Formats: sequence, C-alpha cells, structure tokens
Amino acid sequence: MSAPSDTPTHSTHPVNTTTTAGTPVKGDATTAHPPAHKPDPTLDNAAQGGQPAPHPSPAAELASLKISLKSALRQFPDFPEKGILFEDIMPIFSNPTTHEGLIRALELSVTKEFGSAGKPDIVVGLDARGFLFGPSLALRLGAGFVPVRKRGKLPGPCESAEYVKEYGSDFFEMQEGAVKSGQKVLVVDDIIATGESLTCEIGMG
Repeated sequence: MSAPSDTPTHSTHPVNTTTTAGTPVKGDATTAHPPAHKPDPTLDNAAQGGQPAPHPSPAAELASLKISLKSALRQFPDFPEKGILFEDIMPIFSNPTTHEGLIRALELSVTKEFGSAGKPDIVVGLDARGFLFGPSLALRLGAGFVPVRKRGKLPGPCESAEYVKEYGSDFFEMQEGAVKSGQKVLVVDDIIATGESLTCEIGMG
C-alpha cells in the first residue's frame, strides 16, 4: 500500500471555452486590434515605433511663408501718384491662413534678428498700416505696443518729428513716456519705401 502523497490533486473541472459576443478570439483581426504584422490605423507613426514627420527648420519655414505671402500681394501702378507702384497688403488680412502666416513670419524674423539679445520689450507701429499687425505681433512676442501717429491724432504731451516720404512730407508723433529708457524697441510698418518714416521714428526715440 503506497504512502499518501503531499502533492495537491489537480482540479478536473473543464475549462470554459465559451466566448462572449463581441470578444475577439486570439489571432482574429479586428478594427480595434489589428494583427501584429499590420500597423494600427488608430495610432500615429511615432506610437507604432516609426519616426515622427520632421518639422521644417525656422529658415525653411520662413522661406516658405515669404513665398506664400508675396503671392497674396496685389500691385497697383501709379497709385496714389504717377510713378509709384503700390503694394496692396489687404488680401493677406482677408484670409485667416495668410494672416496667421504673416504674424508667424514676422515672429521668425524677429527671433532671428534679435538672437541672443532677446525679444523686444516694445513694438512700435507706424501710422497707419503698422497698426494692422503691430498689436498682433506684440502679443505673440509678449511685448507692449506703442502707436506712432500723424500729428494731432494723439492726446497729451507728444514728441514730434518731420519726415519725407516718396510723395511728400508729414509729421509723426508719439506720446511722451510711451517708451522707457533702456527698452528694446522693434518698429513695424508694411513696407519701407524711402526709409524716412523709420528714420523719423528713431529720431523721436
């Protein structure tokens, strides 16, 4: 007669092989669980072990934006006077995609030009088209915005300077104390024709 065994007796209950409705059987391919050798369409490339799509460099992005923005411009010869080629930027603002592209292009340009000096403290917008994107750019850069207007348009004490443009002369004014000593300033306008308005603003600063 053999001695009693200390090894526990295995259960002889049958294994339940019933599969509930909707539960995929091992090896089956479903939309939620594709086979291992095929990519899961619900996951992005990086999550599946692949490489994410590379982002363009700032220089490449800026070059691409310049092309799209230039193509959006309209030109009007002999406006407002004969011999002047007027560059119309209004179509850029009528399209939210090109408008965003403009602000992004300006942001990239500022970051490139200021470099290690850091971003500007103040963005100065020249009357009047500098007002179109100066505030938006200042907000994007985390800077303040200061308007420079034609003479007689701003209240309170102002600093004033005369400038010569391509078809006449005019005066710019900026409120006293709008820009503090030591602040880094970025001046924006739509285009630079003669550079006189920019020179005038720098003279006031």
